[in-house]
Amino acid sequence: MHPTHSLPPPIPTGLRGRCPRCGEGHLFKGFLTLRPTCEACGLDYSGFDSADGPAFFVMSIVGLVVVGLALFLEITYEPPIWVHALVAVSLTLILSLLLVRPLKGMLIALQYANKAEEGRFRP
Repeated sequence: MHPTHSLPPPIPTGLRGRCPRCGEGHLFKGFLTLRPTCEACGLDYSGFDSADGPAFFVMSIVGLVVVGLALFLEITYEPPIWVHALVAVSLTLILSLLLVRPLKGMLIALQYANKAEEGRFRP
């Protein structure tokens, strides 16, 4: 770690998909695949694992929005069931794809900032 520099704020850095140490290098090489290292500072990304965290938050946020909108549509307009299905499926797909990458980046940046590691038992 660079002793003369402070860490960038983890939440905006992770949401932008940037390196959690320098805030400049890219975190992802594909849609959800991490790069091996940061091209700016050389931080090794192999120790980072967000596991199912992003999926949990995406499901929670998207579920809340879609169910809320379905209730609003039903109470306000009483549309046929195919309208509910069309709105729910399309909104679920769009929101899920828009949220999963920034949330994964944010969880990885928070993991780095808080020095989180896998839990281990000591004998």
